[in-house]
Amino acid sequence: MTRRSKTLVAEAEAPTFPAIPPAQVLPRLAALQTASTMELKQQWRELFGTEPPAFNRAYLQSRLAYRIQELAYGGLKPEIRARLEALGQQLDGGNVVLRRIRADNRPLPGTRLVREYNGVQHVVTVRADDFEYEGRPYRSLSAIARHITGTRWNGHAFFGLRGRSGA
Repeated sequence: MTRRSKTLVAEAEAPTFPAIPPAQVLPRLAALQTASTMELKQQWRELFGTEPPAFNRAYLQSRLAYRIQELAYGGLKPEIRARLEALGQQLDGGNVVLRRIRADNRPLPGTRLVREYNGVQHVVTVRADDFEYEGRPYRSLSAIARHITGTRWNGHAFFGLRGRSGA
């Protein structure tokens, strides 16, 4: 088999995905909101050429929305993909498991956390390296929660940060 025929075989085996006209992007994105989970999974098969992952509806919707736009407008340029991969290698040494773990679950510096406890409003300001409460620095939200309540608390739970995505 010559080099040219190998290329033709490889091209013939590559899956083809439907071209999406740009005029159909907005209606298709809107339709994702009302589609059933079964319909979302069928669209996944059509647009990705694989079985859908066992993730929640919101994940399927967001990935399908991206894929629809990618097929209509084009994806990332190869140079940008390569640059992102290189940055990922620098951050985690190529360990894809580490890429899925958020390194820092702290709120952004400048965020004000407000909690009412026993009828008193408590305000904490997130700083770059610590937290400020009543004009004093604290190393953790748990230390502040302990100061306020007199008992041990998980600081993220006390200030309502637990249970939200990314926290």
